[in-house]
Amino acid sequence: MLIELREYTVYPGKRDEWVKMMEEEIIPFQIQNGIAVLGSFVCEDNEGIYVWMRRFESEEDRVAKYAAVYESDHWKNVLLPKVLGLVDREKHRITRLVPTHLSPIR
Repeated sequence: MLIELREYTVYPGKRDEWVKMMEEEIIPFQIQNGIAVLGSFVCEDNEGIYVWMRRFESEEDRVAKYAAVYESDHWKNVLLPKVLGLVDREKHRITRLVPTHLSPIR
């Protein structure tokens, strides 16, 4: 099992719009494609930071689900153009984590 901790930099003044898009469009779309979303967070003291976590059963599972989402026409033609106006993709920070044996998040 692996966890992705994804930290994004949201453009100034766009946080509310970004969170709405994540909660109403991106997260539901990813869940529909089999991705387990563990949480979605805003930073208490930095309006420009958004963090979310996803879980995959294995690297093979991650690759297959990435393809289902990011190679889809819906992602490319509907969601990605909106994403590009809300977050700075150059500043994404993705940390891959492996839960310890007794981690409750497993």
